Amino acid sequence: MYKRLEEIARQMRCEIIKMLYEAGSGHPGASLSSADIVAALFFEVMKHNPKNPNWDERDRFFLSKGHAAPVLYTALALCGYFPLEELKTLRKLGSRLQGHPTSKCPGVEVGTGSLGQGFSVAAGTAWALKHDSSQSHVFVLLGDGECNEGIVWEAAMFAKHHHLNNLAAIIDCNGYTNDGILREIMDVEPFVEKWRAFGWDTIEIDGHNMEQIVKALKSPLGNSPRCILARAIKGKGVHYLESDKSFHTKGPTLEQFQSALKDLGCKN
Repeated sequence: MYKRLEEIARQMRCEIIKMLYEAGSGHPGASLSSADIVAALFFEVMKHNPKNPNWDERDRFFLSKGHAAPVLYTALALCGYFPLEELKTLRKLGSRLQGHPTSKCPGVEVGTGSLGQGFSVAAGTAWALKHDSSQSHVFVLLGDGECNEGIVWEAAMFAKHHHLNNLAAIIDCNGYTNDGILREIMDVEPFVEKWRAFGWDTIEIDGHNMEQIVKALKSPLGNSPRCILARAIKGKGVHYLESDKSFHTKGPTLEQFQSALKDLGCKN
């Protein structure tokens, strides 16, 4: 199972690089760092149906760090929500695949991008599902830099107060924001202790270790919402992105594109 998911994550990274090269812009680092998490969710953990995106019994996924839209689009395409060929339309006029997710795209629950708001919507959705005695779960992916937003901690308090044990927040802790190194801009550490102080069942894992990811996502729920702090590498899998974090919103040049495909073992 883990090898299968690792291969899917590699395929996702290949498609992300191709999308961003075609678009000429995007957020490569943030998309690549969370590919393992998203692969585990869509191909192993979550209940969902590409042929019926609005299936009532589906689990819900929210990409609160909406700038990492390519990782979500790639997962949706590989699952069959829309043709893989459509990934080439990223950020183009009239495309369903814009720079931040919108509900025009099959499989996207709600538009996200203003940081922190996706987490709040996820918490509200979890409350509504619990109120309706639904067995569905809600998963939301945040960035560690996003947690500088006050709205994140308001939603965290709300979720604990209402005992939303059907809600899991996965935080892509890659250590960087749009403006640079997170700890130099607004340090979130001690991160584990903060979430536990807010009453969340908190687990810290290696965000690129598929076994740890799946076990954390599938571990039995208690009476509290769950927070999974996934320590990750921005630009994972592509050497020039891992070593140079200045490519926050840049598409690769032809040389960089070819180098990235080689690093990831992709077919051109």
